[in-house]
Amino acid sequence: MTFLSHLECSQCQRYYDADGLRGLCDDCRRPLFARYDLKAAQNAIDRNALAGRSRDVWRFHEVQPVRVASFRLSLAEAGTPLVAATRLATALGFENDALFIKDEGPNPTGSFKARGMAVAVSRAVELGARVLSAPSAGNAACALAAYAARAGAEAHVYMPSDVPATFIAQCRAYGAHVHLVDGLITDCGRASVEDAACFGRFDLSTLKEPYRLEGKKTLGYELAEQLAWTLPDVIVYPTGGGTGLVGMWKAFEEMEAMGWIDARRPRMVSVQSSGCAPIVRAFDAGADLAATWENAATVADGLRVPAAVGDVLMLRAIRASQGTAIAVSDDDLMRGATTIARSEGIFAAPEGGATAAAYATLRASGWIRDGERTVLFNTGSGLSYAHLWSNGAAS
Repeated sequence: MTFLSHLECSQCQRYYDADGLRGLCDDCRRPLFARYDLKAAQNAIDRNALAGRSRDVWRFHEVQPVRVASFRLSLAEAGTPLVAATRLATALGFENDALFIKDEGPNPTGSFKARGMAVAVSRAVELGARVLSAPSAGNAACALAAYAARAGAEAHVYMPSDVPATFIAQCRAYGAHVHLVDGLITDCGRASVEDAACFGRFDLSTLKEPYRLEGKKTLGYELAEQLAWTLPDVIVYPTGGGTGLVGMWKAFEEMEAMGWIDARRPRMVSVQSSGCAPIVRAFDAGADLAATWENAATVADGLRVPAAVGDVLMLRAIRASQGTAIAVSDDDLMRGATTIARSEGIFAAPEGGATAAAYATLRASGWIRDGERTVLFNTGSGLSYAHLWSNGAAS
C-alpha cells in the first residue's frame, strides 16, 4: 500500500487531489510535491524490515505514489553501490579521508534517471496516460523510452541535436519517437510542452509533474540505509535540473518525520560546469531565483541546463544545509572522471567527474574538514560519453 495523501505546491502550499494527472501549481506555477501520511507510515513500517525487500525503487513503496502494485514498473533500478573511495582520496592528495562514491552508473539505461522515470511512468500510466513526452540532455530520454516500452506506452523524447549518438540510438532501440532540436535543453522543453498540449501527450519534464522527484528521492533513503541510518557530513552533487538534490532533501524530511533519522543534515554542495553555472551564480549573489545562463556550453550534457524549474528549491536546500555551490571547468571535470576511473575502477560520467574536482577544491580550501564523511554522486556511466576519451579530450 501507499500512504500518499495529496499533492502540495512547494511554494504556496495549495493542496491538490493526488489522483489526477497534474503539472505545476495552477496559482504560482511552481512544482507540486507528493505528500504522505507519515505518522501512519511510521506506525506501519519497521525500517529494519526493509532488509528483506527487493532492492529496486519500490523498496520504499509506502512512501511512493503508486496505489496499485500491478502498475509498479521495474527494470531492477536503484540498489546502487556506495563505494569507499580511499584510493581516490589519496589520488587527490587527501590520504585517509572518509570519502565515498554513490555510483549510479549500474542503473538501467546507465544513469540515475531510471529512478525518476520508473516512478513517473508508473504513476502516469496508473492515472490513465498512454502517450508520454519529455525533454532531455540524453539520460532522461533513454530512461523514459525504456520504462514506456516496459509499460506498453508511447514515448516522445526531445533532445538537443548535438547530444552523443549513443543516446539517440538507445531511445530508438526502445521504440521512442526521437525529436532532435537545434538548441539547448530549454528549447527542447518548450517543444515538448507545446507538442504535448497540441497532441494530447502527458509531459514528464523535470519537476513539471510531481512524480519523477519521488523516484529520485530514493537516493536519500538508500544512502541513509547504507550508512546505518545516519547521514554523511557532506554530499557533493552534480546539478543540472536538480531533482536529485531536491529529492534527497525531501527524503531527509520524510525520514525524520517517521523517526528513521535525527534532525542532522549533510551540507549540500551543488556542482556545475563553469560553462553553465546558473545555480552557482545565484548562490554567490544571494538570489532566490537563478537567471538563465546565456550561451551555455559544457561537455557534461547533464549540466548544460541554463534555466532550471527547481532553482528555488535547490537554493533553499543548499542554504538550509549550510552548503555551497561551486563551478568547475570542463578540463577539471574530465580529469576528475579519469581520476575516478583509474583509482577506483568506476567509469564515471563527466558529471560525476565534476564532483571529484569540486571535492578537491573544497578539501584544499578547508571547507571540507579533516575527518568529515563525504559522499560524491556519480550520476551516470561514462560509457555514454566514451567519445570524450577516444578523441583524447580526457587524457
